[in-house]
Amino acid sequence: MPNRSNNTVKVWDLFIRLFHWTLVAGFATAYVSGEVHASDIHVLAGYALCVLLIARVYWGFKGSRHARFRSFFFPPGETLAYVRSMFTGHPKHYLGHNPAGALMVFTLLCMMAALLATGLATLAAIDFEGPLLFIANRVGDEAAYAFRSLHELLSGIALTLVALHFGGAILGSIQHRENLVKAMFTGKKPAPSIPANQNEEH
Repeated sequence: MPNRSNNTVKVWDLFIRLFHWTLVAGFATAYVSGEVHASDIHVLAGYALCVLLIARVYWGFKGSRHARFRSFFFPPGETLAYVRSMFTGHPKHYLGHNPAGALMVFTLLCMMAALLATGLATLAAIDFEGPLLFIANRVGDEAAYAFRSLHELLSGIALTLVALHFGGAILGSIQHRENLVKAMFTGKKPAPSIPANQNEEH
């Protein structure tokens, strides 16, 4: 593991930090309200998450260096090597997303998109509401309830992914001796003591 100075460097911009914690709150609200059948709250939380996701997609192309989607892509060999190194306890350090973290974030964003799409489809096909209302008369009851079943299935998978993401953040904090959760509040991480143009700043 490379040595790092006591100085810090800004990694996560304000938008990413606000997005991250608002997404946490929004997903928790949507999940709990769905479980207790608080439909109005569930729908409002879903709409809020839609806005968040659209904003994140925009920021993935126009945002700061480590927020851009192009920083999420690593060669498959590098990703596999990083995952293997996690189990040996000596993974390579990255200033932004590491290969495993980038893959998880991308997976979570795709899962959120699928979850919101099935939620909007369910709202239209069963409750006759929402922006996808035009599909209401084009699908039968079987398809309508299939949307709902898929939405419920995806919510469970999403919750599992969130738990894995949290576990990965804790493991990364221990292995790299830096508080990744705190970094998502402050936006700052310990500065590497190597030149900034090397691979630590993928």
